[in-house]
Amino acid sequence: METSFALTGKGYVIVAADTTAARSIVKMQIDQDKIKELSPHLLMAYSGEPGDTVQFAEFVERNIRLYQIRNLYPLRPAAAASWIRRSLAESLRSRNPYSVNLLLGGYDTSSHTPNLYWIDYLGTVVEVPFAAHGYGSYFALSLLDRYHDPEASLEEGLANLKRCIDEVAKRLVVNPGKYKVKVVDKDGIREVEI
Repeated sequence: METSFALTGKGYVIVAADTTAARSIVKMQIDQDKIKELSPHLLMAYSGEPGDTVQFAEFVERNIRLYQIRNLYPLRPAAAASWIRRSLAESLRSRNPYSVNLLLGGYDTSSHTPNLYWIDYLGTVVEVPFAAHGYGSYFALSLLDRYHDPEASLEEGLANLKRCIDEVAKRLVVNPGKYKVKVVDKDGIREVEI
């Protein structure tokens, strides 16, 4: 019952994920942060099997930091998305593949553009203006398709995100509850309240 959303706007990416960790009908945790900060201008929302998600998110975080230490500059969002896709594709061909879906959002400081990538557990990656994973995506994608504006201000983007969260709360049988929302832009990553 996990849900995550992301959308781009004029110079920013907003990423939101519910904070509930559940397995089957059991709620194990209600304050889990499912958004991992990978570098000063790159973050990732993850969902999937509880054991796989945290392990894969930490694997990605450590390897992206290692790249920055070795090369003295961080990976750009497109390069990070390609590396993550390759890691998932290689995992798929192993005995213990990761079952993780990701939304990768970043701000490219070289081209001064926001980037958002939708990545699934099969290693499929595509750059998109908005995205969603989980059961909430059935309700949110139509709203984002109708109301998304790539030139929207941050306040308008947060209003669209709030519209998606309200629709999921109203229509999904099991309400995910709380959401953690983070924004990445030219100033870096920060958490916002909606």
